[in-house]
Amino acid sequence: MRVLEVFGICVVALLALLFLVFFRRRLLMAGGGTIRLQIRVSELVPGRGWSTAIGQFAGGTLRIHRLFSYAVRPKRTLDRSSTVVEGRRLPEGPERLTMPGHWVILRLSTTLDEIEIAMAESTVTGFLSWLEAAPPGQPGSVAPRPAIRPDPIEQ
Repeated sequence: MRVLEVFGICVVALLALLFLVFFRRRLLMAGGGTIRLQIRVSELVPGRGWSTAIGQFAGGTLRIHRLFSYAVRPKRTLDRSSTVVEGRRLPEGPERLTMPGHWVILRLSTTLDEIEIAMAESTVTGFLSWLEAAPPGQPGSVAPRPAIRPDPIEQ
């Protein structure tokens, strides 16, 4: 009888931990402005080291929360004013097995380091729009086009 009690307590504890993970995910996504992505946390083995995450837009920052974590704080925070897209590529090698085929990998450069994130092509469009929406002159924003003025008509 003692073995069944211990087993039952372990099952209840496991279910409680799973509930907490999914409840945390629900809370993060409830506020809106969230995207599904993957972030590379390790580059020790080529093509490996990706972690599923939720990106949450909050003003001028993108807060990246790892999906299977109990942490309240984000794993990474990207500041729009200091983030620049260095490159864009499709998944290759083992990466094709860990993420959907329509995802794109972006190499981002920040003031601290370079990171790689992966997201769906449609999400990349929104992410790049968010980056370009920074105030003029900020890194990552697009420089305005010069105004074309017609020649004055001589009379």
